[in-house]
Amino acid sequence: MRWVLAVPEDSKYKKPEDLEGARISTELVRATEEYFKKINVNVNVEFSWGATEVKPPDLADAIVEATETGSTLRANHLRIIDTVLESNPQLIANNRALEDTDKRTKIENIALLLRGGHGSKRGRVGLMLNIEKDKLDTILSALPALQKPTVSALSDDKWVAVSTVLEERAVRELIPKLRAAGGRGIVEYPLNKIVL
Repeated sequence: MRWVLAVPEDSKYKKPEDLEGARISTELVRATEEYFKKINVNVNVEFSWGATEVKPPDLADAIVEATETGSTLRANHLRIIDTVLESNPQLIANNRALEDTDKRTKIENIALLLRGGHGSKRGRVGLMLNIEKDKLDTILSALPALQKPTVSALSDDKWVAVSTVLEERAVRELIPKLRAAGGRGIVEYPLNKIVL
């Protein structure tokens, strides 16, 4: 995960040094202060209680925010001018806690959810569509999945719903093929967690 310095798209700020005297909003106050101290730029860093990306330009001149793809920043008309820091989430437990069966189980469950929410979903999306039953085999043969696509009945007995998880890079070419094969109501959606 990257913590980036971002400004409004139409901002006069092109590089971090341009932010002398600016207001910076972030949830990562100390690291942001250290970043600007290293580059000798005086700024006013303010703690953000959330929704940081909507603060510029009225409540802040720039923000420091966590991002993986930058899509939320772009959706809020912000552009990245630098990376403040890169981090990897880590779960740390003391050995005595791991010796306790109940605590160990809780720690392992947290680790499972963290893995599901972080690395395993990277580059994957969900895809749903409706298809007439007589065309189902054609769709299933073309549709990648983690294991097998899910097929569910619809209120119209002639149709079924199909859902799957696949690599995001495959979607652009796959959707037109699914449509040509009879797929309707095709929906691509982001994933929060995948627990394998």
